[in-house]
Amino acid sequence: MSGLGSPRGPEFFSPRLRGTPPLAGPPLAFPVPVESFPVEARRRRWPGAVAAGLLVVALSAGAGGTAGYLAGSDEPRRPTVTAGTAELVTAAARALPGVVSVQVRDGSRGASGSGFVFDERRHIVTNNHVVAGGGSVSIVGNDGRRYDAEIVGTDATSDIAVLRITSTAAYEPLDLADLSRTRVGEPVLALGSPLGLSGTVTAGIVSALDREVRLGGSSRQTAVQTDASINPGNSGGPLVNSRGEVVGVNTAIATLEGSGSIGIGFAIPIDRARQVATTLISRG
Repeated sequence: MSGLGSPRGPEFFSPRLRGTPPLAGPPLAFPVPVESFPVEARRRRWPGAVAAGLLVVALSAGAGGTAGYLAGSDEPRRPTVTAGTAELVTAAARALPGVVSVQVRDGSRGASGSGFVFDERRHIVTNNHVVAGGGSVSIVGNDGRRYDAEIVGTDATSDIAVLRITSTAAYEPLDLADLSRTRVGEPVLALGSPLGLSGTVTAGIVSALDREVRLGGSSRQTAVQTDASINPGNSGGPLVNSRGEVVGVNTAIATLEGSGSIGIGFAIPIDRARQVATTLISRG
């Protein structure tokens, strides 16, 4: 199939694929989440939006709980945990300690994204576009502790960057999946810090393997497609399977004009990410 266009940010809309009829509705865009908003602008924009979203959730939960109480018996209802759900709960618990928030500051400007511990030498894998703007880099672990980090190497074509924590912080690296055993339809989790909400987990499935897109550079590459919700700030975080193994590095989403995530996200396959990260570390 033809490539889906080069992700360049929210204002970029992909050209219509050759040989296909016009799309009904708004044009389709394929942005890489851009994490380079000014720090002060992010502070003004997001807290209100996040608070409003949380308020809606709280009201909905309250209404649902009241309706359930009036319609049901006197005994409280307990959530049912299926075997599949239990696997994902275990996978999240296993992977989250190795997931970090990546924060970059350059004067009054900043960027933020996600990353994960790659090896026992305190190397962190993230996206190149998270750190491409330059500046001082720090990571915040799932335990809330902040550490300085240095950039070991970057590769714009694959959109992979490797950082190294400069202190003696001890983090367990995540296990990497055997991509040849990954199947379309299997459950996955996207972990990271969307909108600065660290330790966020969203669930979905592998929607497609070997989806052809343009990530980072101008050449077409294959990516893992997922419907797990990916938003700005998830960039560089891991997409893990039900065993907590990294299947890919979250890097891009497809959007309709003026919208956020619509359930079509892309991750750099872990085989390619591992090869690039290993090369960058050896050169660094």
